[in-house]
Amino acid sequence: MILLRRLYDWVLHWAQTPYGAPALFLLAFAESSFFPLPPDILLLALCLSRPVRSYRYALLANIGSVVGGMGGYLIGYALWGATADFFYQYVPGFSPSGFNHIQQLFASYDFWVIFTAGFTPLPYKIFTIGAGVFEINFPLFVLTSMLSRGLRFFLLAWLIYTFGDRVKAAIDKYFNLLTLAFMLLLLGGFLLFTGLR
Repeated sequence: MILLRRLYDWVLHWAQTPYGAPALFLLAFAESSFFPLPPDILLLALCLSRPVRSYRYALLANIGSVVGGMGGYLIGYALWGATADFFYQYVPGFSPSGFNHIQQLFASYDFWVIFTAGFTPLPYKIFTIGAGVFEINFPLFVLTSMLSRGLRFFLLAWLIYTFGDRVKAAIDKYFNLLTLAFMLLLLGGFLLFTGLR
């Protein structure tokens, strides 16, 4: 918890620099295809530092995430044969049994699977790559990603824009509890959608 608290404070401080917005775009891009950390914490930090720009930051995160998701789709569609072993071995959440589970979900609920993965703390990169592997309709994938990621990021931006100081005070006061809840949600998402039950 102490390490996470230091990371949180460091990100908040870093968001005050001129590189906060480009870093948000890059983090959102990377998280949608291969990077393990979600962009929400940096989005939160930037919105808290300049609430008036909250919606601009949300748009930037959404664009980065959708473009990164398209990159993940490309990995799955064109490069999966060459990269599968790497993902299975080194990227948390990837496993052959998990991918079989995701294929079944896509077969039954393609739109809702992508939407749920994009909106919730589930490991989104698994679904962007999986969408390419299983050749999900690409325009549907992009549209669903834009909707789900946009709702997620713009909801956070709206909260900060509307309740900025109170949200920051609540985060500071309940940081340990919120971190634990987020980690449990993330772990639950890995367990639910990778077949590791």
